[in-house]
Amino acid sequence: MMLLLQVAADTTQKIIDTAHQATQQLAKIPEEELRFGDLLIKGGWVMVPIGILAVLGLVIFFERFFTIRKASKDESHLMSQVRSSIHSGDLQSAIAICRNSNSPLGRMLQKGLLRIGRPIKDIEGAIENVGKLEVSKLEKNIGIIGIVAGIAPMFGFLGTIAGVIKIFYDISKTDNISMGVISGGLYVKMVTSAAGLFVGIIAYVCYHILNMMVDKVILKLETDAIEFIDLLEEPSK
Repeated sequence: MMLLLQVAADTTQKIIDTAHQATQQLAKIPEEELRFGDLLIKGGWVMVPIGILAVLGLVIFFERFFTIRKASKDESHLMSQVRSSIHSGDLQSAIAICRNSNSPLGRMLQKGLLRIGRPIKDIEGAIENVGKLEVSKLEKNIGIIGIVAGIAPMFGFLGTIAGVIKIFYDISKTDNISMGVISGGLYVKMVTSAAGLFVGIIAYVCYHILNMMVDKVILKLETDAIEFIDLLEEPSK
């Protein structure tokens, strides 16, 4: 009986020692790092159009952002100078001030000043037409960012679907349906979906930021245009 217990104890100790050695050996194996750059490369050819869309969207966003911000600067001094010139009867000075301002509001007021002497409705119509042209200039290419927001996720899904098709095609050829083969190829192909969604979300946010900025400029131009029309009607009150 004692001999059996001794054999069992020795066997148990050997098993523990073997497990300990195996654990130490596994700990020495370096883990494969998941690098962001490697994932982008493994995403395949679909990453190229997604990258082009990302660059295009960012370029347009920053170009429009600074243009709209410049157009939304405070023009209270311009209105004050124009009001002062009109009150003093110096119409040419007011026109020169608007021309030199080189701003959407300045061009609107200049058109209105050039129509002085005609009915107020004609002046309002001229200012409104110039305002529409200025707003269309501010909105130039903003729609492209909206297109990027819609197309980028589609390219991502296209890359994933193409990758899944390739995985199952390889399985049909090799007859290897191991989980390692399927998951190893699938996680790489899903990178395209993640990249497409990321670019789409950023473009969507940028698109609405620019639209909100344009809306603020439109409201400001409309307010200043009404103030200018009221200024022209003051002498007739």
